[in-house]
Formats: sequence, C-alpha cells, structure tokens
Amino acid sequence: MIGVLGVAGVMYLTNGGKPMSGDIGGTGICKITVTADILNVRSGPGDMQPIVSTMPRDAVADAQARVENGYRMLSDRRWVSQQFVALTSDSTCK
Repeated sequence: MIGVLGVAGVMYLTNGGKPMSGDIGGTGICKITVTADILNVRSGPGDMQPIVSTMPRDAVADAQARVENGYRMLSDRRWVSQQFVALTSDSTCK
C-alpha cells in the first residue's frame, strides 16, 4: 500500500501539484468518426458485450483516449470497435 501511495505522490509532484488526468493522451480533444455503414455500440470492450445502440457512417462522437481489446471508450462509457472508427482531424488523443 505504501508503494502505491509513494508512486501516486511522485506522479502528483511531477504533474506540478495537480491531479493526474484520466486522458492518457493529455488534455485536449478526442473525437471519432464512424467509417462502417452501421457501427454497433457496446456496453463493454468486446464482441460478446451487449449492443446498446448503433451509429451510422460519418457520425462523430466524443471519445476517450482509453482503448482496450481493440475497442475505444466513448465519452459516455460505451465502447466501439477501433477497427471501424477514425480519429477526427482535430483530435489530440491517440
């Protein structure tokens, strides 16, 4: 436990005394554009997760820098396959 707290403290100090951001790519814009005809939006990062909605081609959505199992998290904590989206030209996340 002390090791985890020590690492967190060092990260806090390294970041100028500010809490670390959840955005791995730094603060900025993270948006995706759908490249598939219809994209399934899932409740979790995997093919077996329930489909909660769909998005049409060229739809744009706010996203997070977080990617797991080939799925990118959207800003509302839903997931889309990284294979069928592209970052918008103004996105600063990776």
